[in-house]
Amino acid sequence: MANIRLLDKRRKSIRNIRKITRTMELIATARFKKAMDRAAAATDYTQRITQIVRDLANSVSEIRHPLLQARPETRNVVMLVLTSNRGLCGGYNSSVLRVLLAKRADLVPATNKIELHVCGKRGINGLKFKNLSVDKSYTQFEDKPAFADVAVIANELMERFIAGEIDRVDIAYTRFLSSSKQEAVVETLLPLAGLDTPTQTTVSADDKKAADYEFLPSAESILEEVVPASFRVKLFKCFLDAAVSEQIARMVAMKGATENAGEMIGQLSMTYNRARQARITREIMEIIGGVEALEG
Repeated sequence: MANIRLLDKRRKSIRNIRKITRTMELIATARFKKAMDRAAAATDYTQRITQIVRDLANSVSEIRHPLLQARPETRNVVMLVLTSNRGLCGGYNSSVLRVLLAKRADLVPATNKIELHVCGKRGINGLKFKNLSVDKSYTQFEDKPAFADVAVIANELMERFIAGEIDRVDIAYTRFLSSSKQEAVVETLLPLAGLDTPTQTTVSADDKKAADYEFLPSAESILEEVVPASFRVKLFKCFLDAAVSEQIARMVAMKGATENAGEMIGQLSMTYNRARQARITREIMEIIGGVEALEG
């Protein structure tokens, strides 16, 4: 027969856990809404500045910028990984590390060195568990990454890329597509993809409009300012996507934990009630037996 006191104690314990997971779910929901607003605003800005760079590049065919030029050989690669500082977010971190390790395995045969720059304590611990050394680590980013902090990382990567120290920069993160869909991906940020279009044979109507623009002082000088800004914004957008996806993953994980706790409480309550009823029945039978013994 189950111990009634232990069942009641366990039920109270699970109720306390359910309160915690429910609170964490509500917190993640509030943070998700704020982070999603920031990500949505950054998406529009990123698309617009990318279009501006395309227009500038198409207006003058001989424009060349170091950040747009692909290297003939990719020898030194930096892989930036965006994970969380905290757990309890389901498979969020494991998904990012999975796509990172798969991409790294593809790059290893053709490269001399792959540097791992990791944001988030979970990613750092996960890679150390895989016996992979982390070249740089960042733990200051939470659900509200600041553009100034991301710009520091972006400037360092651009300087090293222009100097020829690195030939490619990849980023592994969780891309935010909608509130119901996020996917762990690895994207190449340097050289900037989709901006260098000298070999493009067909030009859209929007791109043709760039040929009618007049630039002062020149398209080249403007491009010198816009291309680095475009890279900073794209990197910042990745950080915002990762922040939103983390909150969604935590919200879903905590909601599932809360529901599971409710089911466990229901099952324990049923077992508790049966055990209590059995004890009462046994006590009544003992009383009846004692009365019959006295009467006999």
